[in-house]
Amino acid sequence: MIAKLTGVLDSIGQDWAVIDVGGVGYLVYCSGRTLSRLPQAGEPATLHVETHVREDHIHLYGFADEDERAWYRLLTTVQGVGARVGLAILSVLAPDQLAQAIAAQDRTALTRADGVGPKVAARILNELKDKAGGIALGAAARTGAKAGDGPPSPSDGVPADAVSALVNLGYSRSESFGAVAHAVQRLGGEATLEALVREGLVELGR
Repeated sequence: MIAKLTGVLDSIGQDWAVIDVGGVGYLVYCSGRTLSRLPQAGEPATLHVETHVREDHIHLYGFADEDERAWYRLLTTVQGVGARVGLAILSVLAPDQLAQAIAAQDRTALTRADGVGPKVAARILNELKDKAGGIALGAAARTGAKAGDGPPSPSDGVPADAVSALVNLGYSRSESFGAVAHAVQRLGGEATLEALVREGLVELGR
């Protein structure tokens, strides 16, 4: 199985790239995020690869980093999320944004991806809310993930009310969740609703 390719970027398309490794061109399907991070044709390039082998084909899926590949593997364990839908999700949400969307249970963020309707989005949020902890999520999504592990999660109590307040002001649930998570980290678990909303607005304005 191919796990990584390092060579020269030969060409690039809407959802694929060809990496020349020692004179052999490998066609690799990639997310929009990964494609945007590739160099110009003729320059050195490295992709982390997930290999899919079936009776009628062998497909390579490439990722800019190991975090993106880990999320791809996790996403494609969900019923209704195939290879292309997994790439579509990672094209609109970077790994840290995806982690935050799952922590915030933000269905709208996921439905921005082609092929993801409300039912599939709900399934992703439900099935991955616990599994996502196995991947490095980033500080905002990890805040208060377990009872007693520091400040409360923005899913609980006063922080949850602060998230709702920011959503009512027009911010997305994921943005609001992340801002309040950072506010809780800075102000502590005893912060008032007003303080969290104020600090959240500061974070969103950065």
